[in-house]
Amino acid sequence: MLEHGGKLREAARQFGRPVEEWLDLSTGLNPVPYPAPVLPAMVWHRLPEDDPALLEAAQAYYGAPHMLAVAGTQEAIQSLPRLRSRSRVVVSAPSYAEHAHCWRQAGHAVRAVPFHLLDQNVEEAEVMVVCNPNNPTGATVAPELLLAWADNLAARGGWLVVDEAFGDVMPQLSVAPHADRPGLIVLRSIGKFFGLAGLRLGFVAAEPPMLNRVAEWIGPWSVSTPAQTIGRSALEDRTWQESARVCLVQNGMRLQGMLADAGIHAAGTALYRWWPEQQAEAFHVHMAEHGIWVRLFPDRARGIRLGLPPNESGWRRLQEALGAWNPSQGNTR
Repeated sequence: MLEHGGKLREAARQFGRPVEEWLDLSTGLNPVPYPAPVLPAMVWHRLPEDDPALLEAAQAYYGAPHMLAVAGTQEAIQSLPRLRSRSRVVVSAPSYAEHAHCWRQAGHAVRAVPFHLLDQNVEEAEVMVVCNPNNPTGATVAPELLLAWADNLAARGGWLVVDEAFGDVMPQLSVAPHADRPGLIVLRSIGKFFGLAGLRLGFVAAEPPMLNRVAEWIGPWSVSTPAQTIGRSALEDRTWQESARVCLVQNGMRLQGMLADAGIHAAGTALYRWWPEQQAEAFHVHMAEHGIWVRLFPDRARGIRLGLPPNESGWRRLQEALGAWNPSQGNTR
């Protein structure tokens, strides 16, 4: 299995610090999650039934004509490669590693292509997978260009898969409203913006025949009744959403400024910042020794990703740890 953020228990064992004493900035989630409502006991008793009101709320929130609820976008990421015969797949790089991993596992010919070269590789692809905005770098592609790629691929029986898991703070980038086009598949997540990763709820936007194929592959009872109930509440709560967007944008700028003051030139989104770091392992250990768990990218995407602290105490801890980072250790100052 691939490495991801989180894993605080592993950090606690490795560095000898109890889980409750860590500041976890490794996941890029909203650190102030949507306040889940109290649920009636019956939701834990019965097998899940698809709730049309959940899909109506999702389609209204994302602006998509048709959607399918899934147990987190990871379920869709694992399913889609199983629905095609062997294809030439281009995946944006660096990016969320599960995309390339799952297409390779299903036997497809996968090439990782840097963002700035994607347009030159559309003609060579039968499937293209793009995270927009990208995780971890925050790079983006204009919707008009994505739709042009989708039309090009669809004309040859291909697909464009757009993962918009971090797109809630930049809705102007979304192509979900156009997902009734042939070959365009858009993935959305409740986990990031709403801070509800443990809910395991996401959505696929696509043409109805494609959604039916995904649903048949996944099978019944994929999304729990509690997830459907809480997800619907979050998607319908426009007051909370607007407040969260304002707060995240402000805190994203605050994090950017704090890193700049430490001599680190980072990119990213309102939810996280990322930068290439030659001494990434040393920085990772340094922060861990201060009880701060950050995301280490030790491979070709060599760098560090930081999420947002949840409170003022967390901001102070982060600032102190950054101030203690010695430039001679490989900082980008």
